[in-house]
Amino acid sequence: MSLAASLRAWARRIKADTITLWFCARHPQTPLAAKLLALFLAAYAFSPIDLIPDFIPVLGLLDELILLPLGIALCVKIVPAAIIDECRLQAENWSTQPRPRSYAGAAVIVLIWSLALWACWFWLA
Repeated sequence: MSLAASLRAWARRIKADTITLWFCARHPQTPLAAKLLALFLAAYAFSPIDLIPDFIPVLGLLDELILLPLGIALCVKIVPAAIIDECRLQAENWSTQPRPRSYAGAAVIVLIWSLALWACWFWLA
């Protein structure tokens, strides 16, 4: 398998796992800590705005290449296996639908950037 094919397969798995986490966050038997983490990760992944914009060299891809996969791996470890399996089936059946957008996730990112800009302005003033 070529490197490009491996990267495409990895990206598809990340997308599928993100949708699985979205279902885990909505599952009634998911523990609260795992539910909050899954909700945060899914909202961030589906947000149209990145915490670190992609046009920033190297750092712009850090969240998609390192932080998001690590968060997904952590969440998959703390959610019970039966729930993960059930949510993966739901994600596979749902995969023909358009990707959801999280405007709440986008609002959180805008809020974080606004607070950071305000803190910089306050510090420099």
